[in-house]
Amino acid sequence: MTSARTLLQRVREQGNPVVDGNRAIFLWEGKAAPLLISDSTGWDERPKVFKRLSSNARQAPAQPVWSTSLTVPRDAYVEYAFLDPDSQEHILDPYNQRSTSNGMGDRNNFFYMPGTGPAPITQRHAEVPAGRLTHHRVDTWMMQDDGERDVYLYTPPARGPFPLLVVFDGPDYLHRGRLVTILENLIAEKRMRPVAMALLQNGRSRRHLEYICSDSTLSWLDQEVLPLAKKHLKLLNSRQHPGAYGVLGASAGGIAAMYAGLRMPEVFGKVLSQSGVFSLEGRDLVVKDLVRYRHAPDLQIWMDIGIMDELLEDNRQMVRLLQEQNYNVSYREFHGGHNYTSWRDDVWRGLEALFPFEPR
Repeated sequence: MTSARTLLQRVREQGNPVVDGNRAIFLWEGKAAPLLISDSTGWDERPKVFKRLSSNARQAPAQPVWSTSLTVPRDAYVEYAFLDPDSQEHILDPYNQRSTSNGMGDRNNFFYMPGTGPAPITQRHAEVPAGRLTHHRVDTWMMQDDGERDVYLYTPPARGPFPLLVVFDGPDYLHRGRLVTILENLIAEKRMRPVAMALLQNGRSRRHLEYICSDSTLSWLDQEVLPLAKKHLKLLNSRQHPGAYGVLGASAGGIAAMYAGLRMPEVFGKVLSQSGVFSLEGRDLVVKDLVRYRHAPDLQIWMDIGIMDELLEDNRQMVRLLQEQNYNVSYREFHGGHNYTSWRDDVWRGLEALFPFEPR
């Protein structure tokens, strides 16, 4: 049996976690131990308890050493944090310097299991041509009182005209999701056709109101975002090429993408939904009724989700419904959770599927 001192030495040299097969082992040093919460524990729902390790008194570390572990697939990406059981505050792991934003003003630690790593397509290559990104302010009078919202327009390094991809939570996909880098690598490798993008800032505190099946948001897209994109980007004519545009989103943005496709299929014929929200508290959202009535049956749909995502069963139910109604839907599960790194590492598959390369 490995001693507490030996494990602690490994952690001090290599950092948390120590991987043994499909077990990720975490150590904590101190008089008392926190709880471990992660993608695979449903975060606060099933926290893992640290147990104190016994040690030889003559070789004992200066402070008690505690251990717990997660059993995860060898190709998993996992985010986690420690939870103080008294204060309920999240604590970063002192033995893991790798951390990332959790999207809610805090940070999580993370690790990749040995069988995987960041998707190579997310790394920029020096020889890949760069497109152009411009910043605009767009009126939002029909959704909120403050009047304007950020929209980023992207032109790929190619000759147009291009189909348009509208991206909900655009700044998150831009920075945390490295979407422009992924797109440009795919275009340079001739794995997808060049696509222009409109990346939309969400409504912050109003995000769920705007994204969960909102006709006000669709009206904003129709009356403000699309005219802006057509003015500044060289786009395919959507009337001559109905359904040529696509829409992308994750979580609440995932259902916003699905809703936009179902309600505006003449514009958005391609839907890429990552970890979409299709029901709330056991009640189906209206997208399911639209699918039951086979509204917009010609959509091309890509869905993906991590097996450690709390929305996994919701997405499985949605894809079964789409398949029962004979929609053209591709579906993929991967070993990750509900976070932008997981979405970033998988989104290229949907982009390739929906916008395949077309030789000129």
